[in-house]
Amino acid sequence: MVKTPMVEMRKISKEFPGILANDQVSFDVNAGEIHALLGENGAGKSTLMSVLTGLYRPDGGKIYIEGNKTDFSSPKDAVNYGIGMVHQHFKLVQPFTVAENVMLSIKDLKQIYNLKEIEQQIIKQSEAFGLTIDPKAKLWQLSVGEQQRVEIIKLLLLGAKILILDEPTAVLTPQEANALFETLLKMIKSGKSVILISHKMNEVLENTDRITVLRDGKSIGTVDSKKTTEKELAKMMVGRNISDLLEKKPFQKKEVIFSLNKVSALGNSGLLKLKSISIDIYRGEILGVAGVDGNGQKELAESVAGLRSVKEGSLSFYGKDCTKCGRKKRIDLGISYVPEDRMTTGLAPDLNAYENIALNSYRKYPGGFIQWDKVRKDTDRLIQKFDVRLASTSNPVKMMSGGNIQKLLLAREIDSDPKLIVAVYPMRGLDIGATDYVKRLLIEQSEKGKAVLLISEDLEDLLSMTDRIIVMHGGEIMGVVNPSETTREEIGLMMAGKRKVDLHEA
Repeated sequence: MVKTPMVEMRKISKEFPGILANDQVSFDVNAGEIHALLGENGAGKSTLMSVLTGLYRPDGGKIYIEGNKTDFSSPKDAVNYGIGMVHQHFKLVQPFTVAENVMLSIKDLKQIYNLKEIEQQIIKQSEAFGLTIDPKAKLWQLSVGEQQRVEIIKLLLLGAKILILDEPTAVLTPQEANALFETLLKMIKSGKSVILISHKMNEVLENTDRITVLRDGKSIGTVDSKKTTEKELAKMMVGRNISDLLEKKPFQKKEVIFSLNKVSALGNSGLLKLKSISIDIYRGEILGVAGVDGNGQKELAESVAGLRSVKEGSLSFYGKDCTKCGRKKRIDLGISYVPEDRMTTGLAPDLNAYENIALNSYRKYPGGFIQWDKVRKDTDRLIQKFDVRLASTSNPVKMMSGGNIQKLLLAREIDSDPKLIVAVYPMRGLDIGATDYVKRLLIEQSEKGKAVLLISEDLEDLLSMTDRIIVMHGGEIMGVVNPSETTREEIGLMMAGKRKVDLHEA
């Protein structure tokens, strides 16, 4: 007897101005399975899931939940059917606390509610799933990784029977990711279904039952996770073979571009997040920064880029003090910045591509007037050079896929011919093709003599791309290692708070 799928989407189509995001896509998920949805950025994954969660109404096709035809007119309808989703771009209210954000998702919340009870539920879920969070903290005080934990906790508290997770482990440690999958396994054993959107091939192959691949808005096929390989999936995703071989030319310490001398800085919460950091960044070097999210990496990047004032210590650029230089001055000096949150800090989401490209250069035009003809010409050149794919340069950039948003941001920052590039999680949430592109682009810039400060949660990327790696914990540097002379285990211990000198003494 053939079992009825928990979710069945038949020939779903969804069109936006200038782009067909989903072209008659069929997709089904069985009860008690983890089903992965793969594809490049812009392939239509998020759009398809937005249709399933009631955020978008399909232009064509039908949706069945447990065999019953449904017609969602709003996300509330999807929630009532037991569907919950953690989006890649979070649906959170920044001025609210964690508990207040969670309250927004609670069904049938009474007018007179017990806030302490809600906070206790959050703490209980946090401890149960390894997603430590302070329920009283304001959202704006939290890192991107911590904010994603809030979204996951909201979903878990909803008790959804169909869980959709968009890149859920992108900001988790390997231990937290393993704990999350253990939880998901318990859920599917009770008959629930999980839809996983991820770009981590090994994670998908190890933890899912089936995999559906989308490309250019169409379904390429569904395969058994145990009967396929990373190479086969990559080819299905991009339509060609992807080489994972990255060759970084040997680096020699010659010229120091940027120095931090005993730098300490406060975080948004008012607590000390950087504690006496001293490090030199050399010309032509990719200096990697490893650490569990929230251990001072953001504050380090913002201190170097000029977005955060330092409490103690000094900064120098080519030997000249720049401790008091703000972001505007550091742009002029040649320090580019690719932030972790590309949709708020990196780009203005409601502005179009031309306007976003002009943000770094508008001050340089004579007379104080923006020369829009030149801006359009420069933008069109960058779009072609960096292979940015978008429906229209006149549309707000928030309508672009994550990978193309990152390409546009990198195009703007690199085209300014910087001497130092500060890149914070530049491959986070990107598909295999876009990730490969960004890696090669940063290596190419280093080989042209640019210095790169690369902050990443992916140890494989750091080990394959960088010349040195500094490991941070609690706002301090636990050690500096050579990628060719260290191991994942040694870095992992330092990420957990074990100093390099202590490791050698053990």
